[in-house]
Amino acid sequence: MKAIILAAGMASRLRPLTLTTPKSLLKVGERSLLQRSMDALIANGVKEFCIVTGYLHEMIEDFVKQQYGGKIDVTFIYNEVYETTNNIYSLWLARPFAEGQEVLLLDSDLLYDPQIVARVLATDAPNVLTLIRHELGEEEMKVVTDEAGSIKEISKTCNPEDAVGESLGIEKMGVAYTKALYKELEPMMNKEHLENVFYERAFERLIPQGHTYKVLDVTELFSCELDTIEDFENAKAKIPANLY
Repeated sequence: MKAIILAAGMASRLRPLTLTTPKSLLKVGERSLLQRSMDALIANGVKEFCIVTGYLHEMIEDFVKQQYGGKIDVTFIYNEVYETTNNIYSLWLARPFAEGQEVLLLDSDLLYDPQIVARVLATDAPNVLTLIRHELGEEEMKVVTDEAGSIKEISKTCNPEDAVGESLGIEKMGVAYTKALYKELEPMMNKEHLENVFYERAFERLIPQGHTYKVLDVTELFSCELDTIEDFENAKAKIPANLY
């Protein structure tokens, strides 16, 4: 199993914290978000990483090399147009690493219990998307499922009343899925020029083709996404003592 961590964004809503530090290297307790994710993945047997960088990419590369040099296999991919593209483009750039492979895809701005990774890897389904249940609004990436628990809609524009929860930002993809994903991304990037949308747009386009995810509800385990300074302060206040 390989892991892709998307860490290219500027995180302008976290300024001034991110003026001189990339979002993924912001610390909660003694460890940064990136270190926490990588430690969780390594503890669960993941040894091959692809980190897509952009903003302040040298700092991320230097940190990973100093912290993990010689212990794991890391591929860095630099998104040169990080200022004008969204995470779908960073995922597209990871094609040589991910196409036709089993991968875990993670956003780099997550703070979460490492047990979530273990649960994802333990599931039998080849394609799994983590989900958290709470009151939903316009901002969340909402998930609508069918009776079997497979995703039939995923977007920020879903009707909150139809959604079962919010996508956390950790997905497991099987070989068939990554092949279909990059086949779909190719026209989206090269013909339709949808470089500035969320990667969930590709997920939605794959559903009618028979490629979707089973949801894994991880609401009971601690997790949070850090988009704003308020999020960051709340995370520091709410993180369980055993994870600090």
